[in-house]
Amino acid sequence: MRALIQRVTSGSVTVGGEVRGQIGKGLVVLLGVTHTDDTKAAEYIASKCAELRIFEDDQGKLNLSVEDIKGEILLVSQFTLYGSTRKGRRPSFDAAAPGSVAEPLYEEVARLLRNRGIPVATGVFGALMQVEIHNDGPVTFMVESPAPVQ
Repeated sequence: MRALIQRVTSGSVTVGGEVRGQIGKGLVVLLGVTHTDDTKAAEYIASKCAELRIFEDDQGKLNLSVEDIKGEILLVSQFTLYGSTRKGRRPSFDAAAPGSVAEPLYEEVARLLRNRGIPVATGVFGALMQVEIHNDGPVTFMVESPAPVQ
């Protein structure tokens, strides 16, 4: 599982001209799921999103998490995070999990974050979305769950 985590002053997602999710200060998390992901990967990503210390404290150091600042998360499904551009000019999405695998894990990440008391807004899984991101910093990190043990 891959999460592109962006610290934001605000963010929103619009589908068909209607705002479907909107947050103030917090994180926009673009989430990609691959074939081998499972609930352990969802737990890892949810924990990283909640606990990653990327907000400034009173001394200007990155010491606070989204939980610490009582921020919000906008979680958006993004299968293109598993797109490969190594060969040719058209990306391959072979590594992206199909919706039947990805959607329940996406929902699990949202559930885990909400269970921690973090307000979570979402887009619409599989829809064509317009995502507005007001990146703060800019501060952006790519987080990837460890590969499952075989």
